[in-house]
Amino acid sequence: MAAFDEKEYTQAFDWSIWRRLLPILAHYRGHMAAMIAFSAAGNLIDVCLPLFQRYAIGSFIETGTLEGLAPFALAYGAVIVLMSLTVVGGTRQSMRIEMYLGRDLRRDLFRHLQTLSLSFYNVTPVGYLLTRVTNDTNRIAGNIAWGLMDIADALFYVTGSFAAMLLLNWQLALVVILVVPFVAALTGYFQPRILHWTRKVRKINSKITGAFNEGITGAKTSKTLVIEDQSIRSFRELTGEMNRSAVRAARLNAVYIPVTLFFSTLTVAIVLLRGGWLVEEQALEIATLSAFITYAMNIFEPIQNLTANLAEFIAVQASIERVTGLLDERPQVTDTPQVVEKYGDSFDPKRENWEPLKGEIEFRDVTFRYPDGGDNVLEHFDLKIPAGTTVAIVGETGAGKSTLVNLACRFFEPTQGQILIDGRDYRERSQLWLHSNIGYVLQSPHLFSGSVRENIRYGRLDATDGEVEAAARAVSADKVAAKLEQGWDSDVGEEGDRLSTGEKQLISFARAVLADPRIFVLDEATSSIDTQTEQDIQNAIDHLLRDRTSFLIAHRLSTIRKADMILVVRDGKIVERGTHQSLLRAHGYYHDLYSRQFAEENAAKVLGA
Repeated sequence: MAAFDEKEYTQAFDWSIWRRLLPILAHYRGHMAAMIAFSAAGNLIDVCLPLFQRYAIGSFIETGTLEGLAPFALAYGAVIVLMSLTVVGGTRQSMRIEMYLGRDLRRDLFRHLQTLSLSFYNVTPVGYLLTRVTNDTNRIAGNIAWGLMDIADALFYVTGSFAAMLLLNWQLALVVILVVPFVAALTGYFQPRILHWTRKVRKINSKITGAFNEGITGAKTSKTLVIEDQSIRSFRELTGEMNRSAVRAARLNAVYIPVTLFFSTLTVAIVLLRGGWLVEEQALEIATLSAFITYAMNIFEPIQNLTANLAEFIAVQASIERVTGLLDERPQVTDTPQVVEKYGDSFDPKRENWEPLKGEIEFRDVTFRYPDGGDNVLEHFDLKIPAGTTVAIVGETGAGKSTLVNLACRFFEPTQGQILIDGRDYRERSQLWLHSNIGYVLQSPHLFSGSVRENIRYGRLDATDGEVEAAARAVSADKVAAKLEQGWDSDVGEEGDRLSTGEKQLISFARAVLADPRIFVLDEATSSIDTQTEQDIQNAIDHLLRDRTSFLIAHRLSTIRKADMILVVRDGKIVERGTHQSLLRAHGYYHDLYSRQFAEENAAKVLGA
């Protein structure tokens, strides 16, 4: 993923990549047409300004009279005002395109990300997604809005200037036209290379910022591990690499700028020499020569800008491909059109058609392997879980305890076979219908920025304050609010960083309780809670799971002794099933796990005493 992120385009302009944006850009065709119209009008006026200069020299300076100066000044002022208005109009249109296009790209990406399956997030780094949604969309929007305007300005001005020069004197125009290809070729050679090294400097600077951040936030770890020298060496290597890249860019600029200045100055000199000879021969007016010199001096900058912007357009193709590639990602778990028609989707649910869920779950001849391949995790697996049953899933870390729950919750679907909810294949109903009936408490709870009350209310957005507080009291989460300075309205910080892991877990419990789901999933939900807090909520859990189908993914085996059914997972396979007592009597793998953990806990108590 990282290698793809660093991809840069050096080949020619690829229309097939840009064509992917056309459906999105179609929404802004009015703004683009207006921007190009303002650009054309403004540059047409800009091309005409040297002609005003020619008129002023011929009518006032050469004749030595000021007659007609006032009307000329008024006309010239009006033209300047008109050109200013075109600049303002074009800038406003470009700003609108940048803001609206960036907004819509981010909206489309964010909305699309909500539809992707859990498997996508299991293999995709968060940093990659953030870069797509922020950096790449900004780069695309900015390049189209301002780069397109700059290209239009350059094309209109260069075309208009050449036309004006040919009309004034084709011989002098030919001098300028002959020099232009050399400047264009130089710009085409240097600009992509300058752009490459400048972009490399920015990338390395981002790495330096990250290393600087790690060096500060991880200072305690660095000191305890005595790795200061290694940190300094790594930082020195990054800064050295950035310095070398910056020097390369500076050297290229040091050659490119003087050379282009030389050609532009040479062009002006040739125009002066040839034009002066024509003036002496009375074949050309001084006023016309003055206009020509202005054109010759001004025409090279837009040519340089045009080449630079085309190079940037080629480079931004990488961002377009990354964004459109993300939009092309398809969820691995989808509802059929018939299901969407009846039950709606995540953005337009038809809740009036949702049947109540009782909680009976049946695995019928299920075979499953993860989408990235490998061996089957389940093969011809059958299991019937009556409504209201508490199922515990145990095993060592990494044994694959979450697989069964991920299938039951339809985060994944069976490779073969069926999973039935209340007697019907769960693919006959919408994902949202099922997920709305599931309360999931994770081992690593996630809180949103906001207050304690707001975080609990995410379980059911229409809940009253009283219902929120009642749900919190059921799992002792009211103690968290009581400790904070503003109680229920206290801010939990970004991702709940003002709270301990155990306190975040309690709020997560309260959120699940408020949702009042028919299926509960507790994914090692008490592993981050101290013994006293665990005791506080254990009774609440026993009460809350009553009459609900529940899955307990547990590391502490002492927490699942009351489960109706225990599934023992080893190396991704279910090797034993039964109640706590029956599994102990079997003296199998579960017996060994329980005995070993029981001994460890007793040893820890002795050492603690």
